[in-house]
Amino acid sequence: MVAKISHGSSLYGALAYNYNKVEKGVAEILSGNRIISDRLGQPSADIRLALLSFDDYLSANRNTKKPVLHIAISPAPEDRLTDGQLEELAARYMEMIGYGGQPYIAFKHSDSHNTHIHIVSVCVDGEGRKISDRYEHRRSMSACRELERMFCLRNGAELHDSPKAELRKVDVTANDVRHQVANALKAVLESYRFQSFGEYSAVLSTLNIEARQVKGEYGGRPYVGVVYTATDDMGKLVDATYKSSRFGKRFGDKGLKKLMQRHTADFKVGKWQPAIKKKVAEAMRSARSRGEFTAMLAKQGVGVVFRENEDGRIYGVTFIDHGRREAFNGSRLGKEYSANVFDRLFKSWENGKGMDVGTDVFAKDWHGRQERNVDGNIIEQAAGALSLETNPATDYEEEAFRRRMNRKKKPGKRKSRGI
Repeated sequence: MVAKISHGSSLYGALAYNYNKVEKGVAEILSGNRIISDRLGQPSADIRLALLSFDDYLSANRNTKKPVLHIAISPAPEDRLTDGQLEELAARYMEMIGYGGQPYIAFKHSDSHNTHIHIVSVCVDGEGRKISDRYEHRRSMSACRELERMFCLRNGAELHDSPKAELRKVDVTANDVRHQVANALKAVLESYRFQSFGEYSAVLSTLNIEARQVKGEYGGRPYVGVVYTATDDMGKLVDATYKSSRFGKRFGDKGLKKLMQRHTADFKVGKWQPAIKKKVAEAMRSARSRGEFTAMLAKQGVGVVFRENEDGRIYGVTFIDHGRREAFNGSRLGKEYSANVFDRLFKSWENGKGMDVGTDVFAKDWHGRQERNVDGNIIEQAAGALSLETNPATDYEEEAFRRRMNRKKKPGKRKSRGI
């Protein structure tokens, strides 16, 4: 069993989320404590009465900025509990973590692979004083272990030692889409290496998931969030959008940055390097169309994701080595694999100019390069196939960004204070 406690400022938002689930038929009101109701022995189906139940507590609140509690308790999918057991589980959990005397409503959710509980409450008492949340996480974990013993449930701490999540494309025609997305996200973070959000999102796109960064401002401070949406095989968004917090902190902006920093540090010291340059170079030399190019790479376990604007111009390309579980922006392999090169190369193929124009593209990009291979083939020269191990790749787009960020402003003239 796993429990997650969230603190918020909007009681209506927490209740509306659960009541909307009830209206959709994927949740039901399970139980309540100290709740005003028009139904005997159960909280009201009217959200207005639910809001009124917490009014005295929130009105008395002194200075707690986030007085609302939203708790999710998830037994393992194998654990089957009756409604009566779930109701007792919720009541005992609230008592164990110090909120047993508070007003709360418990909801049973059935919209994922396992039935789970959501509890809405407040963390300020009737006099407006904040109930101490010191060691709250520790108390919650202790309560979960105790309740697992009482109800004969699987130990949630042991679930982290279970086999790694399986890499599988999301199928929106099947049930439990959110669970499928969660499984795919976990599998990618556990097995793939990448150094930028673009590389990360490219890997996810092959599993029918779109990852987007959302920027904004809250309380006068800028923030960056990450949201995920399931797609069909054509990349069209076909499901609800989930905030990264639904899956865990490591899937948010800060968690991803920490992981990418570790991957980047390992890359710089040579712990992992591209091993697909020859494969890409050979496909560029042999293919006669974009479709043929991607098909040739796919047969060798290499995926490629192109990002295009509305005019069809390629502005980004990412190669995914599925065998070694590594992703590289094209420019990280070298300038000859950048988005601009592929944009011109594909257009030359579309215009029926074939390899001559393609060769001219590489000759133009790498004019003056001294390396020559046995055949003198210009594309293999550009790919740097003979210098793979001794010529570490650089992501030139990211390097340019870093230079712009580090560029110091010229000091302005100091104004005279006068006398």
